[in-house]
Amino acid sequence: MTPNIHPAMGPVNWLGLWTLLSKEVRRFLKVYFQTIFAPVVTTLLFLAVFALALGGKPLQMVDGVPLLEFLAPGLIMMTMVQNAFANSSSSLIMAKVQGNIIDVLMPPLSAGELVAGFAGGGVVRGLFVGVVVAVSMSVFVPLAAPNPFFILYHAVAASTMLSLLGMMGGIWADKFDHMAAVTNFVITPLSFLSGTFYTIDRLPEIFHAVALVNPFFYMIDGFRYGMIGHADGSLLAGLIYIGLVDVVLLFLSWRMFKRGYKLKA
Repeated sequence: MTPNIHPAMGPVNWLGLWTLLSKEVRRFLKVYFQTIFAPVVTTLLFLAVFALALGGKPLQMVDGVPLLEFLAPGLIMMTMVQNAFANSSSSLIMAKVQGNIIDVLMPPLSAGELVAGFAGGGVVRGLFVGVVVAVSMSVFVPLAAPNPFFILYHAVAASTMLSLLGMMGGIWADKFDHMAAVTNFVITPLSFLSGTFYTIDRLPEIFHAVALVNPFFYMIDGFRYGMIGHADGSLLAGLIYIGLVDVVLLFLSWRMFKRGYKLKA
């Protein structure tokens, strides 16, 4: 079943869009111990493991930056995007498995409004978790914002990208095992092989070239530059690349809703 829209509501059904977005936000806020506090604890545990692994060398440097300060932006970004992905993917796969996806498709919402509502919920969760993680981490690691534009752009663009990917995965998946496969074999490897825990300048030449086509690398690299002024790649290329990927994913998500791909009764 393809989404409907009533011409009487004008070009955009703002009330319907706001209602869908509010539903998505309230859905993760109701279980805040799982959706907000759990990621904070997990991220701080990552930081603690690295701090303990350094032993007596807490001031080990990476390109002139203390290691823990180098790691912090990558951990924050990784937590943001994972939560953005989880929000939109879980919402759609649960609606499909439980059979109540029809309740979202029947109201007068266009394909674009459905994409905006589901993606917006993921972006809000990603940013919300990112802020909470950053505040919690600042107790243990000094954090700054010398380039706030890069922080904001990469936080929003990265959360949008993973929210859209989660939406596409949720539409494609027929059961939770399919969704777990996407997470385990696509999202997690791309996250961990993106320079979160290291500078890609230390990689062998072939893996360095592979890292430069990984959009996750540019998310973290630009975000890290915004917080500590260090970047491994081209900042301009990162801005353009992430923007283009978001546009492509936005179009593909819109097409999936427009055609009713795996959503038809």
